[in-house]
Amino acid sequence: MLCSAVRSDLNADFYKQTCPDLLKIVRKEVKDALKIEMRMAASLLRLHFVDCFVNGCDASILLDGSNSEKFATPNLNSVRGFQVVDAVKSAVESACSGVVSCADILALIARDSVLLSGGPTWKVLLGRRDGLVPNQRGANLAIPSQYDKLDTIISKFANVGLNVTDVVSLSGAHTIGRARCATFSKRLWNFFNTGGPDSTMEKDMLADLQHVCLVNGDGNETTALDRNSNDLFDNHYYQNLLDGKGLLHSDQILFNGGDDETKSVVDNYRRKPKLFFDDFIKSMIKMGNIGPVTGSSGQIRKNCRVIN
Repeated sequence: MLCSAVRSDLNADFYKQTCPDLLKIVRKEVKDALKIEMRMAASLLRLHFVDCFVNGCDASILLDGSNSEKFATPNLNSVRGFQVVDAVKSAVESACSGVVSCADILALIARDSVLLSGGPTWKVLLGRRDGLVPNQRGANLAIPSQYDKLDTIISKFANVGLNVTDVVSLSGAHTIGRARCATFSKRLWNFFNTGGPDSTMEKDMLADLQHVCLVNGDGNETTALDRNSNDLFDNHYYQNLLDGKGLLHSDQILFNGGDDETKSVVDNYRRKPKLFFDDFIKSMIKMGNIGPVTGSSGQIRKNCRVIN
């Protein structure tokens, strides 16, 4: 019943009368941002993900302040692209002031980032309103961490209504983007206090990364999440998992974590790129339906960083 209610509140034509050029405006701004830095596509996609896992898809990730979700442990030195969101919001406000929510802008930006990286497209359901409060504690608890155990990751997805297939398909977003050494360096030197590297990492990749991420380095160097296919949204990420070339621990355990279901889905996506694209679309729509603020609740922020 809840899902039915959500779907009836959100629809792809929500702004057809009130902001008819919305999709064109957002697409142009995202395209301009990716011309400057292609990596930004992954960053914008991640913003939608971390937003929806906390308080639902209400743009709470964008709010500044002492309780900002930006400073939650999973997001610290990780979430970025806020200036692009500001630019999109400014362009949208110039065309239709006070009409389009920041939450809907995040959903559209995520879709366009995938499409402009060579991935699939889909109709984004719209009609979300913006939340009024950030939830830093909720972000610390709800957002999956790169060093979580597989059953913990699956549980965090289940807590927001997403299943195991969603875990594997949405993890495929790591087919684009880069990660800081700090997010995976434990795998290179002292994996879970074993005194050695993660034995599941392919040896040539391990050697390469040990030269990039020095044992006493500051952790700020970056490398591609999807080795040998970092800017193209494709299914190459899953082949890497079979080859022991997943960068983050949370990536590689999808294949080596002892769960037959995730392992099977990984192998299916490796062999069937269309299946991955189809499932990714379904999961993105499903994720975008997590706890939206609709009707007369919330507000339409004029500035995505602060409540009106």
